[in-house]
Amino acid sequence: MDEQSSLLALFTSSFLAATLLPGGSEAVLVGVLLAYPDLHWQALILATTGNTLGGMSSYLIGRLLPDEKAVLKKAGGTARGLEWVRRHGTPILLLSWAPLIGDLLCVAAGWLRANWLWALLFIAAGKFARYWVIATAVN
Repeated sequence: MDEQSSLLALFTSSFLAATLLPGGSEAVLVGVLLAYPDLHWQALILATTGNTLGGMSSYLIGRLLPDEKAVLKKAGGTARGLEWVRRHGTPILLLSWAPLIGDLLCVAAGWLRANWLWALLFIAAGKFARYWVIATAVN
């Protein structure tokens, strides 16, 4: 796969991994960095951007849900994410990268009508930090 195709695959996998769909983009990032070490920063930025946009799509889903029962149904019946976002506010979205709870936190923040700009910033920061650790370990 050439550089452009690799970066497109990384962006796509990063976006999809951050939605309510299952999947992981870490392996794709590692593959791109091993094949093209000179694309370190481009890969890091594209992975972060794709994953952040995916997280914001979950936030948007939360904004569109009409009531708490709908949020609980999307979250698998637990109000834990809602409680965390209520208690800690948008900074809890630094954990939006975490498996299982990350999507829930993004949906909860949307449903609670957390400020979208702060949500975006905290989601991006958390996701960048995770990818930066992985990229640094590879190099």
